[in-house]
Amino acid sequence: MELEDIQSIILRDRPTPYFGTVVAIKINNAEVGRQILANVLPDVTGSKEWHKDTQATLSIVMTYEGLQALGVPQSSLDSFPDSFKAGMANRANKLRDADVNAPENWVAPFGDKGDIHVCATVIADTKEKWQAKFDELKSNMKPYIDYDTPENGNIEILLEHDFGSDNNVKNVFGYRDGISNPEIKGSGIQTPPSNMDEAIAAGEFVLGYEGEAGTVPPMPQPEVLGKNGSFMVLRAYNSHVAAFNKFLKDNSDSDEEAELLGAKMWGRWRSGAPLVLSPDHDDEDLGDDPSRNNDFGYKDDPYGKKCPFGAHARRMNPRDSKDFILSDVRIHRIVRRSVGFGEVLPADVTEEDGKERGLFFIGINAHAMETVEYLQSQWINDGNFMSLGEEKDPMIGLHHGDKDSAADTFTVPTDPIRKRYHGIETFNTLYGGEYLFIPSLSALKWISELS
Repeated sequence: MELEDIQSIILRDRPTPYFGTVVAIKINNAEVGRQILANVLPDVTGSKEWHKDTQATLSIVMTYEGLQALGVPQSSLDSFPDSFKAGMANRANKLRDADVNAPENWVAPFGDKGDIHVCATVIADTKEKWQAKFDELKSNMKPYIDYDTPENGNIEILLEHDFGSDNNVKNVFGYRDGISNPEIKGSGIQTPPSNMDEAIAAGEFVLGYEGEAGTVPPMPQPEVLGKNGSFMVLRAYNSHVAAFNKFLKDNSDSDEEAELLGAKMWGRWRSGAPLVLSPDHDDEDLGDDPSRNNDFGYKDDPYGKKCPFGAHARRMNPRDSKDFILSDVRIHRIVRRSVGFGEVLPADVTEEDGKERGLFFIGINAHAMETVEYLQSQWINDGNFMSLGEEKDPMIGLHHGDKDSAADTFTVPTDPIRKRYHGIETFNTLYGGEYLFIPSLSALKWISELS
């Protein structure tokens, strides 16, 4: 693989701890937009020897409307997938984004207006490195912004949002995040061992390479625009941690029982220890050990008595669960680069404190739009694939808190009979999202030189 040409966000994991900012930009002047790309291109981080880079990293991604705004020729625009052209808001029916998650409830600048053109993300392992890199990005954009009348500027800053996590790298619910990602053939980047996870063909994640079927899928044209790029799905969630904590307490008789129920819903304990390897109690040493915390399968848990079939982790990566064809699981894997924002809310807090906390889900795949639409419609908001009927993912599914609804139920297989928990709420509410293209460094240069 041409690692030096592939943006690091595709192949390289985020640092631990991490500090960063995402900036959403609207381009009102194509020539200026291309000039800014040329200015920041030397700072965009490739994947070769990224682990030796002690500085912060910069990633640049763009929407279909962004490619239009930058002056990409129509012949090239026509070569992009239809789902990408439509945008996330217009694919709500495919994603099952309804009710509170429907696009009409999203927060600006997200939505179907196509205002977001380019997103820039700075991320680093220290606050100092992050701030220095972010200041450099702002200095490149500042001359082109009209702060008094933003719409009159050559570019507009529509969104500027910080994120980060300390050394525990836990989400705002208090559970370790970002443990399981696929290994990509030819990348030279090895993931922690797993007893069932073999490396997946590069073409499933990076354009211009063979996929699992042994063929090179179509990509945007010309080749310099498409090759070594990928697609990204960004979904922004507000997390209702106090409601989750209250649900655990209302459905258990002790703190220990509440912790177990939370682990059953996530599929892992707070430390990151998987239920399959530690079904009865948390094991911090296991959770902290990257050589062990992802090294498991589900074939020895065929009835879900250790990790329920409906647990979030098992839904999103069924691994070797009974009745699953591993080749099908492999083509639905996605690189997750999700980041959280806001403070972790302690487990004993059951009332919201009014502070903002949530998650930017970032999924990357050479056909990310179709992959996430499949995951959303089949694995998250349906239970048939796990023989669970109408049950949905307890953590990121769309729920209504209806105690009489099968869709708002979570089943835990146990002896002597299974337990069913009713009235699941939507614990993560979608407030926006975008389908994005991740150009290679060569593609960024090509776009910047258009005239």
